[in-house]
Formats: sequence, structure tokens, C-alpha cells
Amino acid sequence: MILWTLKGAFLYSLVSSTVEETIALGEKIAGALHRGSVIALRGGLGAGKTCLVQGIARGLGITERITSPTYTIVSEYAAENSLPFYHIDAYRLEGDDDFSNLGGEEFLYGGGITAIEWSERIEGSIPAGALTIAIEILEDGKRRITVGEKA
Repeated sequence: MILWTLKGAFLYSLVSSTVEETIALGEKIAGALHRGSVIALRGGLGAGKTCLVQGIARGLGITERITSPTYTIVSEYAAENSLPFYHIDAYRLEGDDDFSNLGGEEFLYGGGITAIEWSERIEGSIPAGALTIAIEILEDGKRRITVGEKA
């Protein structure tokens, strides 16, 4: 599945009915990622951001258990012969200055792949061209997942 083709112009939306579908979408997204890719995730508590990241990690060949790094802020993973995968949870950050003081630019420009939950909290730090993914909980419990690119 090709998720984006036109810089700044792509928008893709789907509805996920189950956790398994969300994880499967993450696996497909992983196939389109490359060194330096940044994934900016948005959505409320329990929306499925971490489930999507679990799928991305699985698609990258990572077998470790992926959990939300809310208290550690950053978790680093890697599969054998793979790029580093940085999973960041910006929920507890107070903004771009906090992210910078944490050394956040090293994760964004360090040659790995970076997924950031609660990315709206550090909006100014998210690079142009980042893959943005918004997850919305629908009334029936399904999730609307919208994928685009930050201009």
C-alpha cells in the first residue's frame, strides 16, 4: 500500500473496527518508512496510538513488547540489522523547549525512524514532511485513522 505520493497534498482516511486492524495498518505503514522518517501521532486517551505504533514496530521486525513510554518519554528499539526505532510520548512535555532540552532533535535527525505520540504538544519540533496520523474514536467504538503529511 502506498500511503503518500504528493508532498503536502496526500490525505488518506480509513475506519478501523478492531485493534488487530489498527496493528495491521501500522505494519503496512512500516513498509513505506525509511531512515529519517518521523510519524506524528494525534488522538485522545485510548484512541489507539500505541496500537498503531505496535504495528509499525512489528512491520520493522521488532519483536520486543511495545508499550506507551509515558513515564520514560522515549523508548528505543531495534530489530537485528535494522534502523533504530524511537517511540516518544510527548504527553508529559510542556512544549517544544522541553523536547529540545531532552535532546529531541537527536531522535528526529539521528538516522532512525521516530514515532511521536501526542505530537501536537511539540508541534513546532515536528519537521516538514513528517507523516501525520490522527486517530479519532467514533461513537460505535471504531477508529477513524487519517494519514497525511505535514507541510
